[in-house]
Amino acid sequence: MSDNQNLLAEQRRALILDEVRRRGGVRVNELTRRLNVSDMTVRRDLDALARQGMVEKVHGGAVPVSEPSSHEPGFEAKSGLELSAKEDIAKAAAQMAAPGGAIALAGGTTAFALAQQLLDVPDLTVVTNSVRVADVFYNAQRAAAGGPAPRPGAATVVLTGGVRTPSDTLVGPVADAAIRSLHFDVLFLGVHGISVEAGLSTPNLAEAETNRHFVRSARRVVVVADHTKWGTVGLSSFASLEDVDVLVTDRGLPDQAREEIAELPPELVVAGEPGDGTDL
Repeated sequence: MSDNQNLLAEQRRALILDEVRRRGGVRVNELTRRLNVSDMTVRRDLDALARQGMVEKVHGGAVPVSEPSSHEPGFEAKSGLELSAKEDIAKAAAQMAAPGGAIALAGGTTAFALAQQLLDVPDLTVVTNSVRVADVFYNAQRAAAGGPAPRPGAATVVLTGGVRTPSDTLVGPVADAAIRSLHFDVLFLGVHGISVEAGLSTPNLAEAETNRHFVRSARRVVVVADHTKWGTVGLSSFASLEDVDVLVTDRGLPDQAREEIAELPPELVVAGEPGDGTDL
């Protein structure tokens, strides 16, 4: 992590958090050398991460926070984390959306990154329960309408309605009823946590139920999740790994996790590695 003095604060903090999680803790003096920034900068970054509940400060450094399974970080708290991984994942997953298809995009920051990659796929019908994802498409359409002519092939977007969660997704009976009545070619699903034992999980009970309906309504389920989600278990499981057709993740996924996934039904696509589809 050298020569990173020009990184934005959000990117630098994402690197620090990844190092904390990977190593189980870091010291301030190690981070100053690795990031090539001042002691004061590192301490400010650790203070910011601690305020967000992402790390616990200890004497001389920081360690991971052992979060309760019901803890649900907000969209802003997650949006600056694993930025490059999410972009790689989004590019790889976007190759799985066919022009003219009907797709579903569940909530989350990785789905938000994916939405931006799908803007150039023509004639999509996009069903989402994410306010942030819907805004990506709406804003693109408004920008196009301000030009000489509306952009041809712009996506048709359906926002489910429902009760808003801290991650800006819409859940509950209204969302569930809308999703039950629809059928999708592909569901792109971000998750709070993945494990062999618990499958896909979330800390929000209502969101778990909404995600169950998404999975049942899709012909193909594509999970988009960076490596930090592996081994995390939320309060409520809503699908098993047998329900997943493809898992798109990043190169930070540990070898042990790759071995475990190899014995399970999902196809594993590691974004940024040969064969991820982005070279097509």
